Amino acid sequence: MSPPTRKGSHCFSMKSPRFNRRRFLSTGGYAIAAAPLVAAVPAAWAVQTTESHPKSQPSPKATLNVRDFGATGDGVSKDTAALQQALDRCAVLGGGVVEVPAGKYLTGSIALRSGTELHLEKDAILQGSSDPADYTVTQVRWEGRWIQGHVGLVYAIDAERVGITGPGQIAGDLTIGIRPTSQDPLRRPALIEFIRCRGLFLEGFSTSYHHMWSIHPTDCENIVIRGLTIRSTGGNGDGIDLDSCRHVRIEGCDISTGDDCISLKSGRGEEGYTLHRPTEDVLITDCTFADSIFACIGIGSETSGGIRGVRIERCRFTHARSFAIYIKSRVGRGAYVEDISATDLDVAGVEGGFLRVNLLSSGLLGEHPVPGPAGIPSGSNFRFSGVRVTDCPVLVEATKISVEKPLEGFTLENVSGTCEKGLFLANIRHAQLRNLHVTGYSGPLITAHNVTGTGLGGAQQS
Repeated sequence: MSPPTRKGSHCFSMKSPRFNRRRFLSTGGYAIAAAPLVAAVPAAWAVQTTESHPKSQPSPKATLNVRDFGATGDGVSKDTAALQQALDRCAVLGGGVVEVPAGKYLTGSIALRSGTELHLEKDAILQGSSDPADYTVTQVRWEGRWIQGHVGLVYAIDAERVGITGPGQIAGDLTIGIRPTSQDPLRRPALIEFIRCRGLFLEGFSTSYHHMWSIHPTDCENIVIRGLTIRSTGGNGDGIDLDSCRHVRIEGCDISTGDDCISLKSGRGEEGYTLHRPTEDVLITDCTFADSIFACIGIGSETSGGIRGVRIERCRFTHARSFAIYIKSRVGRGAYVEDISATDLDVAGVEGGFLRVNLLSSGLLGEHPVPGPAGIPSGSNFRFSGVRVTDCPVLVEATKISVEKPLEGFTLENVSGTCEKGLFLANIRHAQLRNLHVTGYSGPLITAHNVTGTGLGGAQQS
């Protein structure tokens, strides 16, 4: 499923030696003339996600170079217009690859069109402008609600078969990603943002952005994110925020962030509950995580559209300011968090613990919460196995769960290593605890309140 080879994969011939193919594609001519310039389709444009099998799409038609459209890459001149022209030209030619050679390209927001792949060559950097006016304003998601805001530095809206590939870098300006205020209510730009897109492929590049989200797909489906190096340390920026997205694979990424490395969301309050756009069918594999402010993987707290079908496999957690995995919501969110599983994990350097579940009080309540019993989120089928912990302060803290809607199904098995304290559980039905081979803890291994299931022998009742 590797992306296509860039060089040597096209053929074109014309008798006149004066014919300049690159100039022709960049400046005009009929789209039909680019038809022989066929490139292999990027892998994710016909990807098999964890549960979906989208049909193959037509191959893209052209390969363009942003230098041919006037991009300088000098890090001083704004290259926004040239980059956008190359992307737009590629789209009207039927799609293809827009190549960004080595250089530093200062730019405001640029939009990817359907069937277009942006390829950042070695030592190519897209550098975000420091001027908010350089970023398109539209409806964006912020803290679970749709508001006016600046869209991402690189973005796509209502597009299909869109890709960004490496090995270059996308870097945001360090001064621009602050929170909205009453004086400046527009949400600041994410680094990479997709809204209502289908068929996304991100591979091989690196990012740098400190105070806002690095990658933010919203209401998207069929997504592959592979082999990225994401950095947002030194600020409170997230790595990857999946917001009401379906059929997602995140694999082989190295993510070190201020805030959550990966955050799964689906809207907040009555708006998110009414829209009911869950985040579902997500597979996270073979990644390395480090976080300096909150959790490595945060599921919630914006869960009003529901979150379900999340699998985490073969991942390393090297540092977390709180917990390696934090499942969170609150009364007023409503909806559900269900079918969450994690297996074959190495956990070290966590300051809070391995796992926390808080479905009662995490996150902002908001102006329009889901009222009454419907506003109490439900949880079911949480399964964790094959976990190796090193000097873990708390193995599991899962006590903030509603007595009216207890967690239905919690499995923890085949856990080994060292921890200071064990499990704290409350309001859980059908718990299954087995093969917990941890040492070094003080007090009881299991402290439980209103918990039923197996493997609870010797638990201290609280």
